[in-house]
Amino acid sequence: MQVKVKYTKQMDNGSLVRVSEPYLVAAMNFSDAETSIYKNLDEVIRGEFLVCAIAKIEFHDIVQHDDCGVYHKAVISFDNYDSDSDKAKRVNQTFLIESETVKIAGDRLDEFLKVMMVDYSVKSIALSPIVDIFPFDEELDKELSRSLKVEEAPEVEA
Repeated sequence: MQVKVKYTKQMDNGSLVRVSEPYLVAAMNFSDAETSIYKNLDEVIRGEFLVCAIAKIEFHDIVQHDDCGVYHKAVISFDNYDSDSDKAKRVNQTFLIESETVKIAGDRLDEFLKVMMVDYSVKSIALSPIVDIFPFDEELDKELSRSLKVEEAPEVEA
């Protein structure tokens, strides 16, 4: 899920600017996404921040390299043949690729997709506004499931 967060950020020149930044969070629902973003950003952002939007966003895959923290969104297209109707259906898939430039993103996408058995075309590669990615956190999931359990009331004998 994509979570947009608003907060006051101190720039390199010392000025304070109100910004809205999107983050990508692995979560099963909106509540998990909000809990995860508060847990992960509480240590990173100084001062108060506000979750202003949460939206479902789908990427077929994320290609991370942990080298720059800049993400590019790539869309590929290929024909998927239906054996029953003998017709080709055009399929689009979206990827998120960590790279400094569009060219490097294209190279990394080609390297990642070299195992595909069909020919594909790259429709677009563009800089993504996503600031960071927070993967699924098993500890947070355990904590959430524990807090959601309803305790049974003890039986009272009459």
